[in-house]
Amino acid sequence: MILDNAREIEEVKQARKSLNYMAHFDALTGLPNRTLLKDRFEQAISHAQRSREKVGILFLDLDNFKVINDTIGHTSGDDLLRAVASRIDRCLRDGDTAARLGGDEFIVMLPDLSEVQDAAKVAGKILESLHSSFDIDRHEVFVSFSIGISVYPDDSRDMEGLLANADSAMYYAKKLGKNNYQFFTPEMNRTAQNYMKLEKHLRRAMEQGELELYYQPQIDVASGKVICMEALIRWFSAELGTVPPGDFIPFAEESGLIVPIGAWVLKTACIQAKHWQRAGLPLRVAVNLSSRQFHQVQTAQHARHPLLDAVLDALDVSGLPPALLELEITEGILMRQLDSTMEILNILKHLGVRISIDDFGTGYSSLSYLKRFPIDVLKIDKSFVNDITKDPNDKAIVSAITVMAQQLKLEVVAEGVESTAQMNYLRELRCNYVQGYFFSKPLATGQVLPFLRQRGAEPTEAGFVAVERR
Repeated sequence: MILDNAREIEEVKQARKSLNYMAHFDALTGLPNRTLLKDRFEQAISHAQRSREKVGILFLDLDNFKVINDTIGHTSGDDLLRAVASRIDRCLRDGDTAARLGGDEFIVMLPDLSEVQDAAKVAGKILESLHSSFDIDRHEVFVSFSIGISVYPDDSRDMEGLLANADSAMYYAKKLGKNNYQFFTPEMNRTAQNYMKLEKHLRRAMEQGELELYYQPQIDVASGKVICMEALIRWFSAELGTVPPGDFIPFAEESGLIVPIGAWVLKTACIQAKHWQRAGLPLRVAVNLSSRQFHQVQTAQHARHPLLDAVLDALDVSGLPPALLELEITEGILMRQLDSTMEILNILKHLGVRISIDDFGTGYSSLSYLKRFPIDVLKIDKSFVNDITKDPNDKAIVSAITVMAQQLKLEVVAEGVESTAQMNYLRELRCNYVQGYFFSKPLATGQVLPFLRQRGAEPTEAGFVAVERR
């Protein structure tokens, strides 16, 4: 009986110890959680008030973790978070606290700061610790942090206020290109509020049909005929007005909303191209793919890669022949996860879908992928086309890309064509297709058929006649 009672007492003690640990520490990383962080913060504030020193709060968010997690899988993602937590902890002094709030968000509390810049030194040390890669389940993974810094009592006198302000500074660090740290300023609160406002409105836009597709024609240089329409997303918000793609597409990428938006774009563009085909205008439609769409992880819900499911679903629902769909990807997408990328592209090519490399020349310098991947088209970025009649370097680049593509039996599209001089030079180079305001700005769906039937560009002996702009 005595032994049984002793065993029960020990079990109760162990249970209490276990519950106490779970109440104060993160189950995944073993770092303190928000509860323990708050306790230590209150102690740090009491000491800071007596010693007239400062307390620093660092808000750390892993850059592109959702993409990494989707690429290597959630189990490996958890392993990565544990390894990252270990590196953070090694950068700190005795008395500092590293905590995990959840997901890929970490907090570092720095008590007893004599100078504000001491917090910057710690942030820099953490960023430097991530320069070397992580070996996660046979994946070599590189990560970085965006870090926001707030300081007691300068920025707030309570923990929630300091966390909120450090969070705002962290978003500003992301906006500046990630892999850096920023101190909080009052203006950052407005930026963070705008970010949350944008997320709310973009989710609502998807639900209420505020997103639309516009189409910009690609012209065959030899015949002057329209051969393809590139689908370009536009957002006309009832509350925000017209939101430029450059303002919401990067956010959609970061938040993951680009995946459902991208699936909608694919389906909508294919349905529209099928309408044109039925009208006697069998035009290709070009759709841009994002990195997030391309590098989703195959799950039990998908017999195939989710991107392949989205493409097949769009073709099936629309009835569009695969040969009339062209998928535009960037050089950066090609160079990540080479084996899986090759497999996906080969499947798409087998289906009959065309593959185009967008903004060619602005990304990776390696050209080896041109012979390795099943590519059909190179799109010369408009930054090279802008000054081809004035800048010898741009002229040489465009000429070299065109000649190389011809040797590799690839087609070439020149983007951003706006003048007769540009058009005639591209014609001399025997560039296959052109696209730009010289022919047409992006058109609303209702403007496309009138443009195709009545306002198409016609070749003349002097060059090309521009479409009248509306």
